[in-house]
Amino acid sequence: MTLQFSPLLVAAVGASLLVASCSKQNTPPPSAQEQALLQTGFNANFAGYFETIASDDMQGRAPATKGEENTVQYLEQQFARIGLTPYSGDSYRQSVPVVQIDPVKVSALTLTDNSGANTTLTYKTDMMAWSTRMLGQIDVADSDVVFVGYGIVAPEYNWNDYAGLDVTGKTVVILVNDPGYATQDPQLFTGNAMTYYGRWTYKYEEAARQGAAMALIVHETDAASYGWNVVAGTSPIRFELANDNKNLHKTEVEGWLSLDAAEKLFAANGTSLKQLREQALSKDFKPVPLNAKASLSISNNLRELNSSNVIGYIQGSEKPDEAIIYMAHWDHFGLDFSRPDDKVFNGAQDNAGGVAALLALAEQFKAGPAPKRSVAFLAVTVEERGLLGSAWYANNPLFALNKTVAGINMDVINVYGPMRDVMVFGYGSSELEPILEKYAKAQNRYTAPEPTPQDGFYYRSDHFNLAKKGVPMLYARGGVDSFIHGKDWGLEQRRIYVRDYYHKVNDEFDPGWDLRGAQQDLHLYYQVGHELANSDSWPNWYQGKEFRAVRDASVQQ
Repeated sequence: MTLQFSPLLVAAVGASLLVASCSKQNTPPPSAQEQALLQTGFNANFAGYFETIASDDMQGRAPATKGEENTVQYLEQQFARIGLTPYSGDSYRQSVPVVQIDPVKVSALTLTDNSGANTTLTYKTDMMAWSTRMLGQIDVADSDVVFVGYGIVAPEYNWNDYAGLDVTGKTVVILVNDPGYATQDPQLFTGNAMTYYGRWTYKYEEAARQGAAMALIVHETDAASYGWNVVAGTSPIRFELANDNKNLHKTEVEGWLSLDAAEKLFAANGTSLKQLREQALSKDFKPVPLNAKASLSISNNLRELNSSNVIGYIQGSEKPDEAIIYMAHWDHFGLDFSRPDDKVFNGAQDNAGGVAALLALAEQFKAGPAPKRSVAFLAVTVEERGLLGSAWYANNPLFALNKTVAGINMDVINVYGPMRDVMVFGYGSSELEPILEKYAKAQNRYTAPEPTPQDGFYYRSDHFNLAKKGVPMLYARGGVDSFIHGKDWGLEQRRIYVRDYYHKVNDEFDPGWDLRGAQQDLHLYYQVGHELANSDSWPNWYQGKEFRAVRDASVQQ
């Protein structure tokens, strides 16, 4: 018989032995801070996984490249060594068909008023535009322009900006973010914290559902959480999941208007952004037709690609059709041959660490008794180009989504040492959070919202595609309140990472990183998933959250 001890007991005994050892050697006992650190060792292989996945051998892990093949082969080898059941037959690969859409020519956006006078908006300077339709040529001509406020249809907030309006074939101009952010009123949407309805991706989706030909969002730096340089400077190449209707269900053109260009458009109609926003903040808002017809053309090159999600699982002993999911994206930006010094986008923090965590968790689950429910481990592809691997899985799941109890996403792992706070993205969303909080308290830690909830990070990683289908998804990691250095230091590390490392070639593995905090987070991820995998509970979204109705409907099927 094998005796099993709780991690907390092991940590407590280890701390006692350390104190005794220090006393015998006449060395100072651990500080109070050090004694407060619990569960700082989860898996001794974690750092090795991390370093390997972030290495130059993986060539930056770009989909449909040699870097993908190297990465996927390594993950397959590790899944097989650990003993995970393959996704299908003897293969861990789930094929993800992708179409690359390269806009080789984008015309200026021409606005023609009722007198026939033209205003020309220049590509990248005044506007950005692209098409996600899988067509070689896109032409929008003389499309009536209408301002539709925030472009939101949200029944749970009793809000419909398109009420009574037919925008078929029209160009809609939309405000970024949502009314809660604009007013900072906690009673309106969710106040400062962005909702799904504030995301630019949602606004394009809703415009398409309404039949618009072109959807243009007014850029504001604070409300978008990034400057115009990010909008105009990001690669215009788009990646979309291959489908039979070639994305004809989407608008012909998606894009942005610079703030200056939008102000000029509004001024030509005798109004201003300030005035229109005030109107848009009312539930009784009525769309405003603008004296303009919009025309724009795009020429595309199309290329079909194939990438792979890597999926393995442990079959549940009692309820194998019910599943808990752990997920992390393996892809990054590959190689940049124009750089003479460092060509590899190693993507260490984003997201070799998350994939290393996936392997560490799989190893831990497999080492113990089989869970009652199945536990799946998803390494998904094409996250950096639109969350496509997770979207494909959400549409083609291994476990039915109404039987998927919950999921945990790991995207960017804490490498700055133990943190008092567990940073929860989308804080206040689901019944997974009290479970996380329970185990965090056992580590002398607390849960808290991410520092910038207005940026909407919950809607910018892979778990979002499952959340949209109703599956409760937890996205959390060690935050900014350092046990050793304090909160100001932690905030500074976050700022430096975003400024100097995020999506840059110098995001490389550092052997000097303090991974004790990551190990603590691994304990939390494991404990939350282990509890759910061995229970009968079905955590849900909180009442009023945008995904609650979808979940309630799905579990009744």
